[in-house]
Amino acid sequence: MSDIQLSLLNDFQRGFPLTSTPFDAIAQRLGLDVEALLDTLRRLTREGVVSRVGAVFRPNRVGVSTLAAMAVPEGRLDEVARLVSARPEVNHNYEREHRFNLWFVAAAANPAQLEQALHDIEQQTGLAAMRLPMVQDYHIDLGFDLRRSVGLTDRHQQKAAPSRALELDALDYVLVEAIQEGLPLVARPYAEVAAFIGTSEADVLIRLGRLLDHGVIKRLGIVVRHHELGFRANAMVVWNIPDEQVDEFGRCVGASGLVNLCYQRPRRLPEWPYNLFCMIHGKDRDAVLEHLDHLRDQCGLTDFPCEVLFSKRRFKQTGARYLAAQPKAAAEAT
Repeated sequence: MSDIQLSLLNDFQRGFPLTSTPFDAIAQRLGLDVEALLDTLRRLTREGVVSRVGAVFRPNRVGVSTLAAMAVPEGRLDEVARLVSARPEVNHNYEREHRFNLWFVAAAANPAQLEQALHDIEQQTGLAAMRLPMVQDYHIDLGFDLRRSVGLTDRHQQKAAPSRALELDALDYVLVEAIQEGLPLVARPYAEVAAFIGTSEADVLIRLGRLLDHGVIKRLGIVVRHHELGFRANAMVVWNIPDEQVDEFGRCVGASGLVNLCYQRPRRLPEWPYNLFCMIHGKDRDAVLEHLDHLRDQCGLTDFPCEVLFSKRRFKQTGARYLAAQPKAAAEAT
């Protein structure tokens, strides 16, 4: 990868310009022609290095989602993984080193649709799916510093959720539907989105700015795929923390600068006693384990029961689709 490509993918994962010609602004900073920049992004998207250019939404602010896990007999793992990945509600699906060996994230417009999708998966596979919805977000932002051996976000760039949630109107939801799979890679992407949903470019820019300011969109920029960029080891680390202390330790882990994600999820006793989760991505297994050791020492987690679930295979990784894409009809109804 060239130095310019590295700068493009590393430096523009957030703070994407809210201007009529955002790619011009990026091209100017990199010393590129805008068409060369767009061609590079299109090629990297085709190659799977870039997932999309667009928004990463705060969980459960647009639609609902949950982490789920299944204990799949080894001989059925490929079959069950295919069935799970085929569901449009599923955006991430991984094999991990554990008795619960298949872990996936599902998202839908509302709780009833999400539960129906999980029920259908259980009916299709004949296996139970353990639901582990997020209780508390301590740090969620899958940006990567591509110049390090462990792909971490800058903890100082995290924006807390505002105390008063933004009430989305019908056109906000239409906008989310239109961009949830990414912005079009054209010179004026916001104008193309505006034409598609039946509003003005200025209105799209205002609405995106408001969604960012209120934390509905956690970041706007280039969403990379870590495995293709060399971060081939990732571990989900889980702890059993006393309920009265989980916020304290969750805040410490989230602010540590040593993890990509940190959140509280419910226990599912007796099978699953863990309530604090974090993710660490690294270029190799040793780099992940080294950061985990630092994390244990930094936050005083050494004495709590813990398991480390390394990923073995990635079956699916896409952006979450919370809403069915029907923008024109919805726009006409507003």
